[in-house]
Amino acid sequence: MAKHMNLNRLAYFTAVVETQSFTAAAARLGTTKAVVSQQVARLEEELGTSLLIRTTRHVRATETGMGFYARCVIILREAEDAFDAMAEGATLPSGILRLTVPFDYGISVIVPKVAAFTARYPGCEVDLSLKDEAVDLISGHIDMAIRVGWLTDSSLQARRIGAFKQILVAGSQMALVVSGLKSPEALEALPFIANGALRHPLQWSFSRGEIDRKSARLHAAITIDATLAVLAAVRAGAGLSVLPDYVANPMIASGELIHVLPEWELPSGGIFVVFPAARYRPANVRAFVDMLL
Repeated sequence: MAKHMNLNRLAYFTAVVETQSFTAAAARLGTTKAVVSQQVARLEEELGTSLLIRTTRHVRATETGMGFYARCVIILREAEDAFDAMAEGATLPSGILRLTVPFDYGISVIVPKVAAFTARYPGCEVDLSLKDEAVDLISGHIDMAIRVGWLTDSSLQARRIGAFKQILVAGSQMALVVSGLKSPEALEALPFIANGALRHPLQWSFSRGEIDRKSARLHAAITIDATLAVLAAVRAGAGLSVLPDYVANPMIASGELIHVLPEWELPSGGIFVVFPAARYRPANVRAFVDMLL
């Protein structure tokens, strides 16, 4: 073990590995190339091993250096988290909050929340990305994502903030057609608007009470890969479809949509806030999650 542990030298070494250059590492750290080179050389001397292979064109880590680098990243992250946690109590939400959310849930629920958030915390900015596909949070430098449905990535940290129901609906033009429906099997003869963003957009399982279960495979008259566009097609009378309650309920209340087979239920899903793996959350992330809750 080295007699003296100098965290600054770990930071110099880590910057060199990540940039593959002493010059670029110095620019990142706001110091000179000579200082970086000297500190890394002292680190190698203290450890008694070579961490870097230096050539005239680039710098790369040795096999031992890569193993040491992986541990340095953890040590430096923990140190940064410790300092951030100490300042947490006195820190007001500020800076840029970057989040991604599915388009339909973003329009229906999150955009109004973002407006309320920036009004409450004028020191914050929000960079909101509306995307139906899952975004890689780390490579995309995203602070948090909101995901609707069923989580599949276990490597991320998630917090359930709510749930939603799926509702079978039709446009008001189809009132006479759907008024006599009694069972899900009757749906198979009717035109259906499939949401192509779903994994199984035509196969649906219905339940009534504790033991009554029925499945229906519907016929797609139209397939659309965006929920709000599916809504537009339903409102135009093109067929039935299944929509989440946060989209369908306002239209049902206004009479523009009809809840079809209301005594039969479809599977419900969760609404989750998902974070990159980390122990500490910035004040703006914590404040926005609190507002969602």
